Order: sequence, then C-alpha cells, then structure tokens
Amino acid sequence: MINLLREGFVMPLGPNTETSLDTPDTPDPLDEEELSALDAHWRAANYLAVGQIYLMANPLLTEPLAPEHVKPRLLGHWGTSPGLNLVHTHLNRVVKARNLDAICVWGPGHGGPAVVANSWLEGSYTETYPDITRDTAGMARLFRQFSFPGGIPSHVAPETPGSIHEGGELGYSLSHAYGAAFDNPGLLVACVIGDGEAETGPLAASWHSNKFLDPVRDGAVLPILHLNGYKIANPTVLARIPEPELDSLLRGYGHEPLHVTGDDPHTVHQTMARAMDEALDRIAAFQHAARTEGAAERPRWPVIVLRTPKGWTGPAEVDGLPVEGTWRAHQVPLPAVRENPDHLRQLERWLRSYRPEELFDEHGSPREQVLACVPDGAHRLGANPHTNGGLLLRDLPVPSLERFAVPVDKPGATAHEPTRVLGDLLAQVMADTGERRDFRLVGPDETASNRLQAVYEASGKAWEAQVLSTDEHLERGGRVMEILSEHTCQGWLEGYLLTGRHGLFSCYEAFVHIVDSMANQHIKWLRVARRLPWRRPIASLNYLLTSHVWRQDNNGFSHQDPGFVDHVLNKSPEVVRVYYPPDANTLLCVSDHVLRSRDYVNVVVAGKQPCFDWLDLDAARAHCARGAGIWDWAGTETDLGEPDVVLACAGDVPTLEVLAAASLLRSHLPDLAVRVVNVVDIARLLPMEEHPHGMPDSEYDALFTPDKPVVFAYHGYPWLIHRLAYRRANHPHLHVRGYKEEGTTTTPFDMVVRNDLDRYRLVMDVIDRVPGLAVRAAALRQRMVDVRYRHHDWIRAHGADLPEVAEWTWSQ
Repeated sequence: MINLLREGFVMPLGPNTETSLDTPDTPDPLDEEELSALDAHWRAANYLAVGQIYLMANPLLTEPLAPEHVKPRLLGHWGTSPGLNLVHTHLNRVVKARNLDAICVWGPGHGGPAVVANSWLEGSYTETYPDITRDTAGMARLFRQFSFPGGIPSHVAPETPGSIHEGGELGYSLSHAYGAAFDNPGLLVACVIGDGEAETGPLAASWHSNKFLDPVRDGAVLPILHLNGYKIANPTVLARIPEPELDSLLRGYGHEPLHVTGDDPHTVHQTMARAMDEALDRIAAFQHAARTEGAAERPRWPVIVLRTPKGWTGPAEVDGLPVEGTWRAHQVPLPAVRENPDHLRQLERWLRSYRPEELFDEHGSPREQVLACVPDGAHRLGANPHTNGGLLLRDLPVPSLERFAVPVDKPGATAHEPTRVLGDLLAQVMADTGERRDFRLVGPDETASNRLQAVYEASGKAWEAQVLSTDEHLERGGRVMEILSEHTCQGWLEGYLLTGRHGLFSCYEAFVHIVDSMANQHIKWLRVARRLPWRRPIASLNYLLTSHVWRQDNNGFSHQDPGFVDHVLNKSPEVVRVYYPPDANTLLCVSDHVLRSRDYVNVVVAGKQPCFDWLDLDAARAHCARGAGIWDWAGTETDLGEPDVVLACAGDVPTLEVLAAASLLRSHLPDLAVRVVNVVDIARLLPMEEHPHGMPDSEYDALFTPDKPVVFAYHGYPWLIHRLAYRRANHPHLHVRGYKEEGTTTTPFDMVVRNDLDRYRLVMDVIDRVPGLAVRAAALRQRMVDVRYRHHDWIRAHGADLPEVAEWTWSQ
C-alpha cells in the first residue's frame, strides 16, 4: 500500500468549513524553477496537440509554414485540450513528488491530442510504438497519423497508452474511475469530467459512487470537474450556475470542492499545484484514519473544480469573431488554413507562441526542463500497468461444477431454479477470491430477486452510507454492488475489468437496454484492443439476464423486452457471444465458460423460476460444447430415417413448449418422425464465415436438414433467427415463433399463447407445414385450436393456467 501522507500533513477541514486556496498568508507551492518547468511541459503538450490537429510536415517550423504542410482534412478537438494538458502536467508533478501509483480517466475523450501528446513527451508512446520516436522524425509521424487514414482516432482510444476510457460517448468517466479504484488500495484514480459530460444522466448518478468506496480496501478517486463553459454550440449548465450553487450540489453529493480559476498561466499553475496538494493531503488523511485508526465515518472526498477558458492559448479571434473562451474553440478554430492565407498566418503565430525552440532541442527531442516533472517507469500515466489490465489479470478460481450440479436421473423428472443453482457457484467464487479481492457481482438492486443471494454468505453488499437496524447484508468493503442505476453498474464493472479483475452483471432482461450504448462502446473497445499486440486480454464482460420476458407475467408489458440480444449480435462477431441455457446444469456449464473467458462480451439469458432439469452435468457439458444439438430422447425419428419435421428451440420457456409439443405429437401422431434440436449458443446459426462459432453449411444441413420444415421456438424476437439463418439452404422452410410485443399482467402460459409460442400453436404449425398432414390431422389441429380457446376462458374465470398445463410433466 502506497502511503500518500506527506510529512506534517493537516487533517482535512470539516464538511461545513469554507476552503480558500488563495489567501494573503498562503505561500506559493511552486518556486520559480518548478513553475518554469511545469509551464514548459504544459506549453510543449499544447504545441504537440495543435500540431496533431493541423500539421503533416514541418513539425518544428524550421521553415515558414506553407499550405502543403497542413493536412487536407482538419479533424480533432482543440477546445478541451489545453485544460487536459494542464491536468496531466500537474498530475505528473504530484505523482513524481509523492511516488504515487496513479492513473487518469479522461472524460473529455475527444481531447485525444492532449493525452497522446503527453504520452509522447513522457516516452510511453515511443515504447509502445517504436517508430514514433522522440525526435523530429517521430514528431512528424505523430502529427501526420492523428485523424488521418491509416493512423489513429481523434479520441482517447484503445490505441492510446494509459487509457481505459475512450470518451467518445460522454457520461461514464466517473463510474469507470471508481471501478478502477475498487479493490486497488494503493491506486489513485484521477478523473477529468468535462462540463458537457456533467450534464448527462449516467454521470449525475455516478457521483454517488463515493457511498460505495471503502477507504481501507479501495483506492481513491479524485474527480476534476473541468468547466470551460461550452459544449459544441451551447453553454454548459454547471459553468453558468453561481459558484455557491455548484458548491452546494457537489457537497450534496458528498464532496468538498477546491476551486482553480483563471486564464493567467502563472496564477493557474500555482493554484492548481496548491489544489492538488490539498486534495492529496485530504485523501491521505482519510485513508490513514480508516486504515490505522479504525475511523468509520464516511469521508467527504475532495473534488477539484477547474475553470479555464475553452481553447485557452489558442486564437482569440478568427474572421472578426471571438474564439478563445467560446464554443467556436470546440473543434478546429482555424478551419481554412490551406485556402485562407490569413488563417495560415494565424496558425503559424499560434504555434510559435509556445516558443518550440525552448521546448525541443535541435533533434526535436523534449528538453530537460520539459521533462523535469515527468515520473519514471511505470509511474508514468501512459505506462501504468493498471491501464493495460491484462498484465495484472489472474485466472479466476472457478470451482468444480460437480459440487453444484443438480442430479438428473431422467429428463424432466425434477425442477430447479437455474439462477439459484448458479448463485451457489458464485458464492464459492466470491469466497475463493476473498483475500485476492478481484471478483465483484454488480446489479441494480436485484441480486436476491434474481436468486443469487447465496453470494451474501461470502460477501455482503458494499455500503458506506447510513446503516439501519432493519438493513441486511450491508458491509463495508463488500464486493456485491447494488445501485439502482444500470449505467453506474456497467461503468463500475467496465472499470474493474479494464484494470485486470473479474466480474458479472446481473440484470432484469428488459432493463439491460438502458446500457445498450455502453455495451456498444465496450464491444468496440475490445474489438480494437484485440488487434493491438501490446494490449493484453482482459476478463470478459459477462451479463446474466434473468427475470426475462416469459416470466414477467407479474410485472406486465413494461418489463417484457428480449431485444438486448438483437443489439449485441449486430456488433463485432469476434467479440460478442450469446447463450440460452435451457436448465440449471447447462447454466452452470455456460457460466463456467464465460467466467474463464477473455476479451468477450457474453450475454447469458436464463430463468430464475423453477425449470425442469433436462440434462445431467455430463450431457450438459457436451451439449454446451456443441452449442446446438439433437435431443434424441425427445424426438421420434429413427436412427436410419430422416425426420419429417424439426422442432427447434432456444431458451428455457421455448424449450419447455417444444418438448410439450413433441409429447403431443408423439401421442397423437406416433408415425410422424420428429427431431428436436436445442440451441444454446445462438451464434451457431450463423455461417462460419460470419462468426467464429458459426456452423459450416454441411453441419447446419445435417442438423436442421436442407429441405424439411423447421418450426423454431425462440426466446426473443423471431426475426433475429431469420436474420441469422437467411443464407441457409432450408431458410424457405424455416418458421420461427417468438416474442412479438404481446404482453400484459397475466398467467405464465398466457404469455406464450399471446405470442403464438405455446405448445398447441407449435403442433398446429407442424400440421400446417408437413406435407400431407393438413388433411390427415385436421381433427387434431381443431382440438389444438379449441384448447387455446378454453385456455382463454379458463384463466379469466380462475386466474391460473389450465391444470393440464400447470401440472404437465415430461414422459416418454
């Protein structure tokens, strides 16, 4: 554990004490030499940021700037970059002075030029990309590659050393920062929050993360709220409200603000240095009190409020319009440099205003003064191993499944709640990682609702706020995380995984849509990171979606939506995986696989209600390894013949309905050859050219036949199956039943009837599609129609399902 305390520290002020960083009696924290060095580093970073946006040649202005030195397409964001450079410069100072283990999450990720510039200055960029040397030639490559074909993105992307957060979409920086800090007691995580990002709902909720941060077992998060006043074209809310109102807001969130305001570099450097020292002294005091003195009171952690002009040090005015300090500085302040000679002159004046000859030697390398504040080795922000979490990742100790599997003597003879069985496995994982503390379970207030409460035997729920005698399972330092914000849960887990740990996100199926866009961003991150040889694989992001569409009959239509899978399967095939285990033992096998996996986003959809046990553990393992297979015990085809029809299913309730339909067909049409196929890994339906788990055509045709009718009962929206299988030979014979937005508060079986997924409708589908059955089995079809009508009347009279449905069991 790194001790953040400095000699002679002062305990932090109380929560209601006004704090002033600038008083007549307060000495400047920086002497002239330190001030000059910090300013040199800041100017160098600013120069490099501007150069990346504009230049493709003449990086050190050794000749007059000409149009051909400027990129033909100007892309990037200047407005936030000088503020980010200031933060990076001052983080360098305190990390080096205090020997800190620190990383930074850059919320305004579109300020990529700043973070790349600082990585190049400190040398971590060249270590990662040896061709981008720290000299004139390397600087030229650095400039040219930015937002250029074949180069790097304009955001703080996976390609950027030291990054765990792209920031292309705003709202998630603070939750990522806390996720990184959990179970990292020696780590300081600084987090720059742009004032545009601060307007988002996810960011607003993530301020409450400090109620879950344990000062003993977790690291510290230092939020830095950067108010430069503007978004793309509008003012920002927090920059325009009175400072006392802003302070009240931040104090209400549980923070104590420290303000840094100004546009004079000398003053801002001194005030920023003082704020950093004060913030870190307070953090050190809180950790010391909790770790050595047993203090139990929740700390009021510091937050730095940094107010600097948008586009600071850039052009003050362009074409007669103000730029610096306005929204016009957001992206490219001088947009017509190649065509407009005045813009070209302004750009050259702007670049030379940083006095590059003082910052870089004759070879283009940063001068000693520029690097005076830069830490060494892994203490550099671009080289900290926590930002390349696979370097720190250990295998998760998943116990033997035999300890948790349910006995299955014959299919359908017993029933269990699959997620409750999984909860016992997760409890053991939680217990086995108790000392190493690298596994967390997150979810929005639903751990017990989703039948996973066995984990409380190994760890309580993290909680640092008030505790009442009626509360249960709350625990300081707990590793079960519950907050009624899916965004915050996702952000915590992403930050935790990206810094080298493991976890699982349990959520109601309908409401995981809240994080659709976050899942998209993480998938894109993984897709890029997998192609970077220096990025080591991290633990997969695992979703357990339960309380699903078919058993939300109590909550009703608002809780019925299985479409998250459709969203995920639109994404990079090399990253996404979707599983539909049909019973408890297959859920154990799937969970064992996803918890051990790397660099994937795994979606597991499983029920929490009692479900028939179809497969013993050995059969479940074999079935999950195949991903899709024939359940010969459920069908009526002979070993040497072909099926007349294939009944396929994916999902626990569709599996139940298919087996019930197969049982009806066995009884009423015993000569009909029925094949039952269950699909666990939905990507198996794709061609092998489209997904790593896809089947070759020969295997698909052997399983589903090239020309027989296939009636497919699917958990989600039926058109997804058509989309996955549209290139297969038998697609014209494929008929899919699934959820079609028919829901309400009703009985469990009525949900499947409303969506034509029920066993009686499936039997009718078989009769309608197998040649010759329409006439031969007309009476049976009529009976199936009649049962559905009787069901309709029965549930309205009795409030429960038909006895033959509620009491149905599998028998051969």
